[in-house]
Formats: sequence, structure tokens, C-alpha cells
Amino acid sequence: MTLDRRELADFLRRARERLTPQEAGLPAGPRRRTPGLRRQEVAQLAAMSADYLMRLEQARSPQPSPQLLTALARALRLTSDERDHLYLLAGHRPPAGEPAGHHVGPTLLHLLDRLVDVPAQVLTDLGDLLAQNALAEALFGCTCTIARGPDRNVAWRWFTDPFVREAYPVREHAAHGREVVADLRAAVARRGADPAATALVDRLHAASEEFTALWERHEVAVRRRSRKRLVHPEAGPVEFDFEALLTPAEDQRVLLYTPPPGSRAPEFLDLLKVIGPETAHRRHRG
Repeated sequence: MTLDRRELADFLRRARERLTPQEAGLPAGPRRRTPGLRRQEVAQLAAMSADYLMRLEQARSPQPSPQLLTALARALRLTSDERDHLYLLAGHRPPAGEPAGHHVGPTLLHLLDRLVDVPAQVLTDLGDLLAQNALAEALFGCTCTIARGPDRNVAWRWFTDPFVREAYPVREHAAHGREVVADLRAAVARRGADPAATALVDRLHAASEEFTALWERHEVAVRRRSRKRLVHPEAGPVEFDFEALLTPAEDQRVLLYTPPPGSRAPEFLDLLKVIGPETAHRRHRG
């Protein structure tokens, strides 16, 4: 992303001119020659220099910081869409929306209920499984159940539960472990000093030397899409195209597993509908 000084200047001027003193919580004062707020008033509300705001509006300024943009967005009473636009014009990535945490909204739950032909799951960015449809439960069985507490985390299960690895070809275990850690690295960095992220990483370090070795590689890669190969205990090996759809706050993701063109996955999914999740669950319980 690059700074677009001319568009940024025009957007700031027009946003200032649209805002009345009353909307900004300021007294109306004497009759104004121009509509909207004065530069001095916006600068005061944003706790910044009026000279710097003038340079911004004249397309002569250096790149403003995210902190300054946050102050300007608040002073100009920008909507979330307008705030994101301001960040993009200034050459910065917009801030994430309000995180949903472990609460799955009714829209996502409705979506899961409607997706009857493809496996689908909802996970946090740290890998905590929050919800899944019946087909996903039948596909993953006890390797990916919605347990209470930390055991529902896919990274934790991968590095601490040998049964989970039986669902993946042995030759791909090393690569899959690297993908899990690289994805977790990206989420931890986005969260900053987040207690949940710190606690998960600390637990994994204490439980798995393999995790610690991979973590020290400092590889980062968000898992957005890939080809996923699984070995089902009843139906055998199968491939799926994996796609992750991020929520606006990027703290939850919807995972979809669709059949690759020309694969046996559609027939495999029809078989899963007959087998159901209980087969894999009984197998794991022995």
C-alpha cells in the first residue's frame, strides 16, 4: 500500500467541511464564511498541529502515522468504512474490527446449517474450533471435535495427540506441522501481547519439543487456501480444496472443504452422509 497524497488531501478537506460544530460537540459560535469545521478546530479535537493538518490537506505532508489517523477519524466522526478508506489512502492497512472472541454469530451458524454438501468449520485465528457442520464432523471425527477448554485447539491437538496425525498421510506430517506453526505465528503477531495467544504458545513449548523447534524457525504464513489430503478410517484417502474466509476482525475464519474437479471427493462425501460422525467417534473410543 502506498500513500496517495492528493486523494488523502481531498478526502480530509471534504470530511472536515461536512462536519458541523454541533456534530463535533463544539459551540456553533458566530456566522461562518465556510461550511463545516475550521482546521484549527479539527486539529484541537485530534490533538495535533494545525500546521500539519494544513499540509495534509495541501498534499505536502509526510506519511501520517496510524495513531494520527485514529485521532483524525475520531475528530471527524468518520464511520468505520470512512476510517478504513482514510487508512488506505494514507498507505496503511485498516485496523481490524471488534473481535468476536469465541462467540459465533447467528449468521455464521445459519451458514453452517445451510452448507449440507461440503464440510465447513468455524475456528478462531489461534485455531480453537468453535463450530462445524455435520459433514465436517463426519469427515474429521475425533481428530477435530468441539471439546471444552484448550483441547479444542488444532495446534494443541496436532502436537500432543498422536491419533490426530492418523488422518493425514505420514509423508506430509512434517509439512503440515510447519503450516500449523507458521499460521499460529501470524495470529500471535497480529494479536500482540494477547494473554490467550501467550498462554497457548507457552503450553505448546512445554508440551512439544517438535513445536519449539518449528517455532524457532520463525516462519509466517496465513493458511488461506491449499489442497488438503486426508485418510478416513472407513472411506480411505481423499483430497479436498481448502479455503479460509476471514471475518472482518480476522479473529475468526470459516473453513470450507470443496471437492477438486475430477476427484472422488463427491462420492466420498455421499458415503460420509451415510456413515455419519459416530463411526469415527466409536473408533477413537475403541
